[in-house]
Amino acid sequence: MSVCLSYLCNMASIAVILMNLGSPDSTKVKDVRKYLHEFLMDKRVIDYPYVFRKLLVDGIIARFRAPKSARAYRSIWWPEGSPLIVLTKKLQSALREKLDCPVEVSMRYGNPSMLSAYERLYREHKDLREVLLIPLYPHYAMSSYETAVEYAREVHRKKKYPFSLRVLKPYYHDPAYIGALADSIRPYLEEDYDQLLFSYHGVPVRHIKKGDITGHHCLQSEDCCWVHSDAHRFCYRHQVYATTRHVAQALGLTPDQYSVTFQSRLGRDPWIEPYTATELAALPQKGVRRLLVVCPAFVSDCLETLEEIAMEGKHTFMEAGGESYTVIPCMNVHPEWVKALAGWVRVAGPEDTRWRVLP
Repeated sequence: MSVCLSYLCNMASIAVILMNLGSPDSTKVKDVRKYLHEFLMDKRVIDYPYVFRKLLVDGIIARFRAPKSARAYRSIWWPEGSPLIVLTKKLQSALREKLDCPVEVSMRYGNPSMLSAYERLYREHKDLREVLLIPLYPHYAMSSYETAVEYAREVHRKKKYPFSLRVLKPYYHDPAYIGALADSIRPYLEEDYDQLLFSYHGVPVRHIKKGDITGHHCLQSEDCCWVHSDAHRFCYRHQVYATTRHVAQALGLTPDQYSVTFQSRLGRDPWIEPYTATELAALPQKGVRRLLVVCPAFVSDCLETLEEIAMEGKHTFMEAGGESYTVIPCMNVHPEWVKALAGWVRVAGPEDTRWRVLP
């Protein structure tokens, strides 16, 4: 307790950076193409050799996908700008009200950049000793949490800032996160529904296997996610199933009341299944006509939730014979989510194992 109290007394010398995925600067095709290039050229997103990745991204994906993606962004764009950016900044404001320290926002891709967040803190807070980095990804994946953390570390190291850097570990099973997520879902369960669908962002099968630190556990059996293994520390698939199980327990759901799928597949390589789009087309034929959908891999609503799930997903489900389709918003600025974040910051002392120092 003495460590936590000591840490709280030094809140003036720390700062927080909330790090999210990112968004194009506008819905213009050129801005979307620029964003797609930065995103997809990340070696942790498309993990092919550089030359092949560049040919694939610049020659095919960014070139032909940009106009389609620009239309998708226009369909969900708010007057204030990108929903993801707007909501992350609202979360920043809500967190500032609960903490006696600076809170900045950074995106992994696009603006505001990690460099701009660091520079603002460095200029305005000369007594800053430590930055607490909060990746807004509850689960570990090389294409989300890992790349965000490594990029933040890279910029910090390159600029040789005098303040240290500490990062929040994946919080997919933290009671505060589970409680906030369950609270955000609970009001929607008062509706008449047949099933609650947990739709998580998908990842390629090769990413799961590549992240298996044991070399012999992940995807080696049907129940690998439920058999204890050190591999689970870095296994996205295990972690999303753990989140689902904990939330279902918190909500008092029986196994037949919910299911798990994976969305946003890119390319022809095998990704973890079942695929959300496929299941949405099949559920009405299985007797699921009234569907609730939640996307716990995202804490802020974005293109993947507002367009892919709320628009395309609804069309797929209703065309297949569905009767009602409700997408539950991400936690965004839910009071319990803000409370959870503030609580983690307040106890982020040296002995709190939820945090780790980045060398």
